[in-house]
Amino acid sequence: QVQLVESGGGLVQPGGSLRLSCEASQMRLWYADIGWFRQAPGKEREGVSWIGSRGDSTAYADSVKGRFTIYRDKLNNTVYLRMNSLKPEDTAVYYCATGVVRGSNWYDVRRYDYWGQGTQVTVSA
Repeated sequence: QVQLVESGGGLVQPGGSLRLSCEASQMRLWYADIGWFRQAPGKEREGVSWIGSRGDSTAYADSVKGRFTIYRDKLNNTVYLRMNSLKPEDTAVYYCATGVVRGSNWYDVRRYDYWGQGTQVTVSA
């Protein structure tokens, strides 16, 4: 059974940065398709970013392009989401997920088989 664990969330001021981590047991993340999603209160879960298993291709939601970076650390079997220039509207619970997901539909939650429990990110002054 694959288990994903997110960490690195917290409270940060607008303009600040955080780095989220996604670790896995029973799975080598360095060859997996990994997506980061977020869900704010009263809103649907939305795709934030994705890194593909083939050639490390990446994708981002328009709302985070230029501010967030997804990358993997093969040595530590971890996928990271570096978040810079954070805004109050980035406040949400952030989840990592995995499945067989291609770049054309990376933002579709139905494509993912395994999810972590989430980590809270709060951007507030």
